[in-house]
Amino acid sequence: MTERIFPGRLPRPGAAALTAAAAAFSLLMAMPATSFPRTETTAAAGENTATVFYYTKAKNWAAYNLHYAPDGGSWTTVPGVAMEAACTDWVKKTVTLGAAAGLQATFTNGSGTWDNNAGKNYSLGTGSITVRDGVVAHSDPCADGTDPGPSPSPSPGQGNSATVYYSTAGVGWTTTNLHYKPAGGAWTAVPGIGMEAACTGWVRRTVDLGTGTSMQAVFNNGNGVWDNNNGSDYTLPSGVSTVKDRVVVKDAADPCAAEAPDTRAPTVPTKVTAKADGVSVVLTWEPSTDDRQVTRYQVTRTGGSKGTVVTDVSSTVLSVADLEERTAYTFTVRAADAAGNLSAASAAATAATGDRPPAAAPGKPLGTDPRKDPIYFVLTARFNDGDSSNNRGGSQHERSGNAAANDPMFRGDFKGLIEKLDYIKGLGMSAVWITPVVLNRSDYDYHGYHGYDFYRVDRRLESAGASYQDLINAAHAKGMKIYQDVVYNHSSRWGAKGLFTPKHYGVRDAQWSWYYDEPNASFEYDGLTVEPKSGKSYWNGDLWSTEQPTGNTCLNWGKATSSTSPEGYRIYNCQWPSPTSGTWPKDLYHNCWLGNWEGEDSRSCWLHEDLADFNTENPAVQNYLIGAYDKYIDMGVDGFRVDTAVHVPRTTWNRRFLPAIQERVTQRHGAEAAKNFFVFGEVGAFVNDKWNRGSVNHSAQFFTWKERMEYDADDAKAALEMYEYENTAGVAAQPTSTNAFLAGNDYHAPDHSRFSGMNIIDMRMHMNFGDASNAFHNGKDSDDSVNDATFNVVYVDSHDYGPNKSGERYTGGTDAWAENMSLMWTFRGIPTLSYGSEIEFQKGKKIDCGPTCPLATTGRAYYGDHLQGEVKASQFGKIDSASGAVATTLEQPLVKHLQRLNEIRRAIPALQTGQYSTEGISGDIAYKRRWTAGGTDSFALVTVTHAASFSGIPNGTYRDAVTGDTRVVTDGKLSVGAPGKGNLRVYVLDGPGRIGTPGPYLK
Repeated sequence: MTERIFPGRLPRPGAAALTAAAAAFSLLMAMPATSFPRTETTAAAGENTATVFYYTKAKNWAAYNLHYAPDGGSWTTVPGVAMEAACTDWVKKTVTLGAAAGLQATFTNGSGTWDNNAGKNYSLGTGSITVRDGVVAHSDPCADGTDPGPSPSPSPGQGNSATVYYSTAGVGWTTTNLHYKPAGGAWTAVPGIGMEAACTGWVRRTVDLGTGTSMQAVFNNGNGVWDNNNGSDYTLPSGVSTVKDRVVVKDAADPCAAEAPDTRAPTVPTKVTAKADGVSVVLTWEPSTDDRQVTRYQVTRTGGSKGTVVTDVSSTVLSVADLEERTAYTFTVRAADAAGNLSAASAAATAATGDRPPAAAPGKPLGTDPRKDPIYFVLTARFNDGDSSNNRGGSQHERSGNAAANDPMFRGDFKGLIEKLDYIKGLGMSAVWITPVVLNRSDYDYHGYHGYDFYRVDRRLESAGASYQDLINAAHAKGMKIYQDVVYNHSSRWGAKGLFTPKHYGVRDAQWSWYYDEPNASFEYDGLTVEPKSGKSYWNGDLWSTEQPTGNTCLNWGKATSSTSPEGYRIYNCQWPSPTSGTWPKDLYHNCWLGNWEGEDSRSCWLHEDLADFNTENPAVQNYLIGAYDKYIDMGVDGFRVDTAVHVPRTTWNRRFLPAIQERVTQRHGAEAAKNFFVFGEVGAFVNDKWNRGSVNHSAQFFTWKERMEYDADDAKAALEMYEYENTAGVAAQPTSTNAFLAGNDYHAPDHSRFSGMNIIDMRMHMNFGDASNAFHNGKDSDDSVNDATFNVVYVDSHDYGPNKSGERYTGGTDAWAENMSLMWTFRGIPTLSYGSEIEFQKGKKIDCGPTCPLATTGRAYYGDHLQGEVKASQFGKIDSASGAVATTLEQPLVKHLQRLNEIRRAIPALQTGQYSTEGISGDIAYKRRWTAGGTDSFALVTVTHAASFSGIPNGTYRDAVTGDTRVVTDGKLSVGAPGKGNLRVYVLDGPGRIGTPGPYLK
């Protein structure tokens, strides 16, 4: 299901990317001591200026120069212009830019040591700008360019004053600004005035209140991250007060009074190890200790044509990709604390890169019957982190609480998944369903359902040697399939690159410059690269326009309203995307909000502001999407899971998208591959009846059938005609099928002549899996209305819902999980497991709360901690070796249960592809299954948990695959005692007997 829990239609401040602070680079070399002079720059009227503040504490240079070029202009002569003292730990320089809106900049000590942002230079705007440890922010850290001293106070005669101490321990900001309004006065200009370091974990500022006795205040980091007391602002009195964890203490004692200055450096990092893989190097080391706290590590790299590069990181691992081939690199590490004290350099570690991995060759689908392959679903960005360099937190990193947990939303990647394919294979699963891979763009897009560039793989998932193609090929090499989640219904609210990208999202004034980023014509958003002017990877400077867009019908566009944001910012009319604004072209996007989930508008209107609804009846849109997904078919994926399938008319699926898939697979990979290319759709029917509130158009099984009528050649008209015809015909007139059912005891060739090409997720079983018996009886009740229910994808819970539309991951208990699995692995359909369910991962936790809570507290938590270590599996369901945390994971009872279920299912064809019947059977969850083809005739009797009796069955010798018990049937009857909760019996005619080793449930 597509994501729908996101911020409201009015923008709110977003966090700077977590990795912006961790990706600061500089080029450092020794230099002689020199002094820096003080200079002044005055701009002529109408000319732009920039005052650049540069943080000196971690550099200890004797001189600082700003080498710059105004946008569109020439560079200064090396080494640039001298910077002057501003206040403690800061130097500054004001430069005139003329008409330019920004500048390119580097910094140097004038003797060969440079900070040029790792060769990318810094792109800076106008006004007051800070550059600290590679992070660009917009503030004046010295408040009017003077050093306020240790205890700044207003001048005599200024009236009342307030001294504010603010705790930064919980926010981790490197720059803090105080934005305030004295009682009876006006707010300061955004982002306010800079606060100064007071002591470890505290900053402070004294301000003049005039005749006022208090002030309203909020705090920010100058890059769009705010603490506004949960929207209420802070009320701070005159005198001294402290603000810590949103608690204000009036007349507080100086929190720094008893703290001696921190002059002790952390210990030297030890056990520094560098390991090369192709043109990437992973560097690890043991943590340092400090009398206060180690806040970061400074890694110095030498080697290659770029010379010396210094990188700041907050963890004890650094992954460096895209280095030069066959080159030796040397690394040393220093530890730093909050006071800026640096340890001595560690012992050097050296690694030599090899050859750059060649681009992976296109793959080919495995092309086997999909019913033979149990599916393991992974939310790729949350499964396993193989490459920390592509981790990204996004604009909601702080607000969500992910930052405090050091858990960026984009954390897992293809490299991590490739590394743990043996884990999945060891479970016995042979197909992996992954979330969408296309480049996403939204405030919280780790899940993949906010597609922006459908022709490009999201770089936050890829690494050198671990591209999407590499993943497909690696899975195929292990005999495993890749099912790609695809979205045809909608793009992100930023449109779809190559089709339509809107530019009408707001007024960019001084108050909103933190949100609507500065344009940069030379930068292209890719989700990963940090835009240098803003310091963001989630940059949006190509999306907004201050001019009223063509076609706009939103009244008073761009006019100020009486409303303000929680920070006190003025809200403007039409500041957020809307399908009814007239700015979305009707030929490409539908222009309405959804009103009735079971009505026609559910297929022709927006579900949410983050989900701009494609006009899929338009050939231009169809061609855009078909062309995009052709790319992934060519790469060799084995099937598509179709997101929000119900929101695209069945006529469009049957006329356009499904035939296009078949044609492309046939063209590229052959007819057999096309026959087994597995397409299964999500049709969200969240009710417990056979037909979704009686609406055939919105029921899952409806999408498995071809059309029964000829409709207008125009797809938009055809969609309406089909809707009206089927709605009027009702449920009684819908086609039925015997494809899933035995004829007595006999298998019969299924009739797929009316099959649409789309299979379905079994929503009815899913909704009833609170109890396995309910799921079983509800599921088989719907099977005659599905073209072939043996292809249904069956799961208990997912990344969206638990049973009965529960918002929590399944929490029915371990025995109930075992029972559910025993049913899924022996009943018709394809068993599917959401990542981590094999250990009841996050059971009872809310599956998704958007950015209103940390991901670590939800059903979408990061799973990689349970996968640490090494695991090898050469056969499905068999572990060759395992060590570390993953070995413990593999010992869990449901894992053992799952492995044996897969072993049994793989050995009995009837359980994979067979039809079924309950005729002549008594028992709560009991059925018989058969599959006959060529020289194979597989017949099995199954009962789950409960006792059962079977009558009218073929005579012969039956052996139980669980216990090995043998029964000789001469009268067509066989009775089975209750095996117990979660256990089952599988009596196979002329079967092999016991399969596998008794475990916690199968015994």
